[in-house]
Amino acid sequence: MEPSPFELPADTVQRIASELRCHPADERVALRLDEEDELRHFREHFYIPKMQDLPPIDLSLVNKDENAIYFMGNSLGLQPKMVKTYLEEELDKWAKMGGYGHEVGKRPWITGDETIVGLMNDIVGANEKEIGLMNGLTVNLHLLLLSFFKPTPKRYKILLEAKAFPSDHYAIESQLQLHGLPIEESMRIIKPREGEETLRIEDILEVIDKEGDSIAVILFSGLHFYTGQLFNIPAITKAGQAKGCFVGFDLAHAVGNVELHLHDWGVDFACWCSYKYLNAGAGGLAGAFIHEKHAYTVKPALVGWFGHELSTRFKMDNKLQLIPGVNGFRISNPPILLVCSLHASLEIFRQATMKALRRKSILLTGYLEYMIKHYYSKDKADTRKPIVSIITPSRIEERGCQLTLTFSAPMTYVFQNLEKRGVVCDKREPDGIRVAPVPLYNSFHDVYKFINLLISVLDSAETKE
Repeated sequence: MEPSPFELPADTVQRIASELRCHPADERVALRLDEEDELRHFREHFYIPKMQDLPPIDLSLVNKDENAIYFMGNSLGLQPKMVKTYLEEELDKWAKMGGYGHEVGKRPWITGDETIVGLMNDIVGANEKEIGLMNGLTVNLHLLLLSFFKPTPKRYKILLEAKAFPSDHYAIESQLQLHGLPIEESMRIIKPREGEETLRIEDILEVIDKEGDSIAVILFSGLHFYTGQLFNIPAITKAGQAKGCFVGFDLAHAVGNVELHLHDWGVDFACWCSYKYLNAGAGGLAGAFIHEKHAYTVKPALVGWFGHELSTRFKMDNKLQLIPGVNGFRISNPPILLVCSLHASLEIFRQATMKALRRKSILLTGYLEYMIKHYYSKDKADTRKPIVSIITPSRIEERGCQLTLTFSAPMTYVFQNLEKRGVVCDKREPDGIRVAPVPLYNSFHDVYKFINLLISVLDSAETKE
């Protein structure tokens, strides 16, 4: 499974094909890659939807008892099998002992978030005291911006990438309005060059260098939800801080997908959700990071009971003893049922490790890219053949597991017919279909089957025209 550090995914595919004496697009290559995959057993820790249970399925086109091809972990991760067990433990405790559950069991309700926060250390690359598990992503983003965005007459802008996720865009707009700042002047948006889909790091750094003195906060996605571009977090952080800016990231599409080293990179703050690659279920418990260097200097603008030190919290004397750092930003008691589902997933991550998952992900997505290019590279000799374009960067360092595809055939037709055949992915306006093979539960054979279904769909689109 482990390619050499210098072997690109395409080279691995071709090497295995040579060993098997078959074509690189042969099914035997996918099966061999799965045989050599040391992480393949983690698939058994998740429920994989069956074809027959998918609402858009056409049962005349599939075997109803087969597993779906689930490539939508970038939107909602699959359910770990232990979620139900952990939920039942807490429901049982509640039924049997009521309020005593606050202080006993493997997840006492008062400290439920604290009992699992250590499982996040490796995933985001931070110390336990730098991580808080609380709220939803946008709520955390607002709480962080209330403390880190302190505009002055000279430094009043927030820098973000074009087509940031709508929730981030709205959060920034509302923060600017809260301070009475004109949005068009204060919201500095970096757009890709004309004719390009993704941003160049040199263009980002140039804007920071030229305009940094007027920028209070840089807030970027770690990985762009639409294009799948992974931004150079350490380079952006270093450049922004050199100009006196606070630098933060929305890691919704990066956490659990790529390796992160927030502490070592010196990132000021970050936040993330847990229902995508972290598999904690819709509306799962979100996370926030504040670097330890700010523990005693950056304080929450809004304070609640659970930001008070636990040792004196229940004295009820209304004399705040604020926990330093991100945990002082906690406002309410942790929702224990959400803690359960996140706990079940994080335990799997601890066993698999981000380093090993990223290594598999590079090869898995590289295999997908190889197969798409093999069948659908732009062939000038046959102008009638459908074209599939990958707008996600081809460089491994600039992407996670997601590839965003565009088509010469009508996107809606392609998407709906993939759905009918049991492929679970999603479409995003204006014209992208996002495909995300997740290393925890997707196989190389999933990719092989997806490609064959894509061929079938595009062939039918050709005959339809």
